[in-house]
Amino acid sequence: MKCLFCKIDDDKVINSRASTDGLSVKRRRECLNCGRRFTTYERVEESPIRVIKKDGSRINFDRNKILSGLLKACEKRPVSTDILETIVSEIESVIYDKFEREVETTSIGELVMQHLRVLDKVAYVRFASVYREFKDINEFINELTPLISSTKKIKQKKISKNGG
Repeated sequence: MKCLFCKIDDDKVINSRASTDGLSVKRRRECLNCGRRFTTYERVEESPIRVIKKDGSRINFDRNKILSGLLKACEKRPVSTDILETIVSEIESVIYDKFEREVETTSIGELVMQHLRVLDKVAYVRFASVYREFKDINEFINELTPLISSTKKIKQKKISKNGG
């Protein structure tokens, strides 16, 4: 493994453990040349799943694209990168379990929105507005209405529970 810092291929593994999702091994390494430390993840190589894009073209599945979308949606929100990594792993697991060779971007987008709806409402709205490509304010309001209703119900339950 080449060091990220000095680019020399001379390191030792300091620590190895299974990741939280159980699908990879997390290794902490130390470069024997510059002494800096870095983390790598080892995953089982599976037969690649192809993603069918909206225009019909096909590309290889890339979990980093999901993580990138989540990071953008959760920017300046109180959501840790570890939580987002876990969500990406869960989505990736569903994709490999449910689809054999190909998956449409719409299926991936729906999985992301399911997780964001529970995790952070603002991040959900951000992602949905880009993913659903709203053409006008009415489409946006139609997406927000169920979200607002569920939030009001949760607040009402808290008020009645606390006796106020």
